[in-house]
Amino acid sequence: MSGDIKTKVGHGVAKALGIKVPYRDPLGAHADTVTRGESMFSVGTVDTYSYLEPEPTSAEWLRELCPSWSQVGRYFYNLFPFLSWITRYNGQWFLGDMIAGVTVGAVVVPQGMAYAKLANLPVEFGLYSSFMGVLLYWFFATSKDITIGPVAVMSTLVGTVVAEAQKQIPDVPAYVIASCMAVICGAIVCVMGLLRLGFIVDFIPLPAISAFMTGSAINICSGQVKDMLGETANFSTKGSTYMVIINTLKYLPTAKIDAAMGLSALVMLYMIRWGCNYGARKFPRHAKIWFFVSTLRTVFVILLYTMISAAVNLHRRDHPRFNLLGHVPRGFQHAAVPQVNARIIKTFANQLPASVIVLLIEHIAISKSFGRVNNYTIDPSQELVAIGVSNLLGPFLGAYPATGSFSRTAIKSKAGVRTPLAGVITAVVVLLAIYALPAVFFYIPKSSLAGVIIHAVGDLVTPPNTVYQFWRVSPLDAIIFFIGVFVTIFTTIEVGIYCTICVSIAILLFRVAKARGQFLGKVTIHSVIGDHLIKEDGKYGSGSSPNASNSNDNNKELSRSIFLPINHTDGSNPDIEVQQPYPGIFIYRFSEGFNYPNANHYTDYLVETIFQHTRRTNSFSYGRPGDRPWNNPGPRKGKAEADRSHLPVLQAVILDFSSVNNVDVTSVQNLIDVRNQLDLYAAPKTVQWHFAHINNRWTKRALTAAGFGYPSPDSEEGFHRWKPIFSVAEIEGSASAAAHAEMINNEHVQHSLGHEDLEHGFKHESQTKERETRDIEESSDSNSTQDDILQRDLKDSTAYRNRRKVALVQGLNRPFFHIDLTSALQSALANAGEQPDPNMNVLDA
Repeated sequence: MSGDIKTKVGHGVAKALGIKVPYRDPLGAHADTVTRGESMFSVGTVDTYSYLEPEPTSAEWLRELCPSWSQVGRYFYNLFPFLSWITRYNGQWFLGDMIAGVTVGAVVVPQGMAYAKLANLPVEFGLYSSFMGVLLYWFFATSKDITIGPVAVMSTLVGTVVAEAQKQIPDVPAYVIASCMAVICGAIVCVMGLLRLGFIVDFIPLPAISAFMTGSAINICSGQVKDMLGETANFSTKGSTYMVIINTLKYLPTAKIDAAMGLSALVMLYMIRWGCNYGARKFPRHAKIWFFVSTLRTVFVILLYTMISAAVNLHRRDHPRFNLLGHVPRGFQHAAVPQVNARIIKTFANQLPASVIVLLIEHIAISKSFGRVNNYTIDPSQELVAIGVSNLLGPFLGAYPATGSFSRTAIKSKAGVRTPLAGVITAVVVLLAIYALPAVFFYIPKSSLAGVIIHAVGDLVTPPNTVYQFWRVSPLDAIIFFIGVFVTIFTTIEVGIYCTICVSIAILLFRVAKARGQFLGKVTIHSVIGDHLIKEDGKYGSGSSPNASNSNDNNKELSRSIFLPINHTDGSNPDIEVQQPYPGIFIYRFSEGFNYPNANHYTDYLVETIFQHTRRTNSFSYGRPGDRPWNNPGPRKGKAEADRSHLPVLQAVILDFSSVNNVDVTSVQNLIDVRNQLDLYAAPKTVQWHFAHINNRWTKRALTAAGFGYPSPDSEEGFHRWKPIFSVAEIEGSASAAAHAEMINNEHVQHSLGHEDLEHGFKHESQTKERETRDIEESSDSNSTQDDILQRDLKDSTAYRNRRKVALVQGLNRPFFHIDLTSALQSALANAGEQPDPNMNVLDA
């Protein structure tokens, strides 16, 4: 009762506001005509003939949006993924984590100090960032391989921010600015993760990521050459890459003995890696040993050159022969609450978008890649929470912005890491370095450290073979890659990031907006194994005559109808003739979604093609040239009007919505406009619109609200002649394979034993004798086997005739929404006065 009251109140309000609830009456008063005698749908065939497909409601939409209490609980539980595995932690896992953690820790110490120099910060801040990243990440991690810490690209961005900020606020230390930046970036990323917005990263394509990584790597390497060679010239390494390269070459004569320490360290790093790779190929049994030797090459080179430096400069601490790293304080000397205020934030506000993008795409891209390699799935939104929390809490110990590192993640994965808890082992190694090794760090040559940076960053450069694969897969993506690299080299990393992303989005929108549909035609195909056609009984026939007739129905070749683009744009064999399904009936498939960016492009092509291949039902005649409309001026003087009488009139349009998931007001209104336009073109007839493969209930609701899905009741005469065709399917249960087999077995048993029919009780004796006599006569005439007789008896039984319990697949109230193109075409043919094709192999009633 309350529901009826609500409905009446709602309709009353709608009437007062002038809202037409039944926008276009779905059959309305004509609903009874659907079941008229001329309908090709038989009531006796279907059990649930009265099935009406319900429309989704606003209440359902709200229920889908509002989470249940169990989903809320699951949300908070998923914020701490370690709870799902920490209780099962075991010794074997710990051994793998120990090896991987120590290995990564040995690598992250020299890399962290080197990257801190990129950020224009003292080297200890690289150690602080390395410690806090790996210590906090495992609480929120969904990836066992990723290692959070200072990375080259992010450090370079921080260095740029610090350099610009100190010009505006010279009284604020650089590490305070970096810590404030880490807090702000961490807060932004953490909020995105909590709101489960990790899908945003999917809008940044791989070529854009590769482009800015390659351009950034070239930028970083070029900036480190000056320190590696020990050039004394005073020029900035934070400008455009091409200018840094020019100045580096220009001031080569100012290089000092530092070049010997830097270049030799760089060459040694590459030689050790090449030698280990060669040894692993030559001696595959010892590949693991070669891997660990290769992994620890950075540690070995840094220790070697530190020993050389200490031996040379032991008594020359005040005047060393080459530039040294210098004093590194022991412990966490800068632990404090980070300063976050508007004065500091203003200095780097314009750099926040680029910084957040780098935090996101570098980490998510790496974690996704290693997740696929190691057969597990990450949660991008949860990874954003992990990055955000690490950057929010890290600055309390002096950390600057950190994210996932590609090189250290690869090392960790190959070292056999088992769980994210390996990060705690790495944190212990870094902690020992912070407290036990500052005295040793004093003698590290800056030029050798620059060589380490160049060697580490060199792996970020996209190899030529990968770029070639971009070109093979999508030439446009290869162009995006080169645009991003060139822009990064000739401007800055931030501009390169913005440029590649904007170009990628622009191309995506262009592809969506310029999507063009395809007109489909029908082709009859046969299935072939080797040189034999498959017959309907599953046996093989001759492949030489697919169209040969056969008197035995069971031996007919198995054929079916499929739909291909008429112009063969899908690459199908052009020798195959794709036939128009019927004169005046058009099948149109959308290549992508159907929304406001591409709606006009789709429908313009649809209407243009229809006008080219059909004629008006009632052609216009103009007595004088001035009577013609301006957009149809007619032929030139002295030439006759083109004869279009041989063309068919427009009958129906079938739209394939298999690639359409959602529609919007603009696209639906566009369809309404086209429908009205084609109705005028085909007047006084009405064009029938059929839809196939609609996979979304909301799309059906939108089309129904626009008057699609059912025949137009405007023309009474045409409506009464309408012949609906509905798709039905067998219901599980009585029609299942098991029940069918049991029924056949029962028939077999009762015939063999001479028992009465189980389904229908005792039969009359004369009927039994008559059937036995017929079986004997037929058996003697055609040499039929006993099984053939049983099959005929089974087909004669009422049990067999009633075995198929079928029901409508889709609602009776939406007869123009079809399950596939075949049923849509059958319906269109029936209403065009053509009999449905028997070769279409669908169960329609």
